[in-house]
Amino acid sequence: MAGSLAEPTDAPVRRAPRVRQHGVVRPISLPPVPYGSTAVRPGWADLPAGLRDALAARIGGPPAAVRVAGGGFTSGFAAVLTGPAGERAFVKAAALNGQRHLVDWYAHEAAILARLPAGLPVPRPRWALTESGWYALALDAIDGHTPRLPWAPAELDAALAAYAEVAAALATAPAELAALRLPRLADLARDDILWWGEVAAGREPLPEQATGAPLAELVALESRLPGYADAAPGLAHGDLRVDNLLIDPGGRAWLCDWPWLCHGPAWFDLAGLLLTAYASGLDADAAFAGHPAAAGAPADALDVTLAALAGYFLTGAAAGPSTASPHLRAHERWSGEQALGWLAARRGWPWARPAPSP
Repeated sequence: MAGSLAEPTDAPVRRAPRVRQHGVVRPISLPPVPYGSTAVRPGWADLPAGLRDALAARIGGPPAAVRVAGGGFTSGFAAVLTGPAGERAFVKAAALNGQRHLVDWYAHEAAILARLPAGLPVPRPRWALTESGWYALALDAIDGHTPRLPWAPAELDAALAAYAEVAAALATAPAELAALRLPRLADLARDDILWWGEVAAGREPLPEQATGAPLAELVALESRLPGYADAAPGLAHGDLRVDNLLIDPGGRAWLCDWPWLCHGPAWFDLAGLLLTAYASGLDADAAFAGHPAAAGAPADALDVTLAALAGYFLTGAAAGPSTASPHLRAHERWSGEQALGWLAARRGWPWARPAPSP
């Protein structure tokens, strides 16, 4: 539980508008696997005995309860541990050999969370340890649930309000975070996000879902992302989606999983989050346009982001089975379909899209 958070600052924060049902009725699309059931993780008994003993010592004794996280797309240990006296901690752990990338992500996330401005709805790091060839990071255990899909408008309102608060605090990169030499979204886009240009050049196959789509327009749209991102002075979460959010019993939303913080515009995060709002039949266009994170964004920022995300997800979905989660490719395919469908509706493209994958 995050009882150690400082009080919010007194600086005024522009509030996100309430999300309404879209005026045109669209079919609701749900992901093929619920976001709370996408992970395949080790259980408590699968951890080395020495690591279990070290973790137990930190929470006051052998855990009275272990609740393994079912969401996410990595294979690291992640669970809420409840100590014998009721103390709770959310613990992530990974092997130094074989899961070094997860170890690096967890350590980087700890550094970021410790430096985020006070008062934000984010978990804070408590402690970390290395034992028996494993690294473990303990964070505040937020008492909450992953938002359910289709979105309940009240929960989406809470998520958008929380992100408005975070985006305002990161509109200019705090010096403590800038010192971490965070990556730039513009560079990430050039290196890994933009794929329609590769498709157009014949270096990547055309995703089936994009058959008949205006490829030249997709290339033109996504190519604007690096320039737009470079012009933004603030920081972006980099992976803002429904399974990186928790809604607490009071209805407040908390933003989790921070290893991808980067220099970039908050509206990029906002567009990614609203993919599931679009799939839920809500007025995602109005939610984007009226959100503080979109203030001052280029007029085509949403279309540019949707084009980039559609290419990233759909080409990724064709990459073959993933060792991280057996559900990753299905998630990418579904997310790419939502991004491309939303973009097509906004642009008025007349092409006939194939039926969504089962």
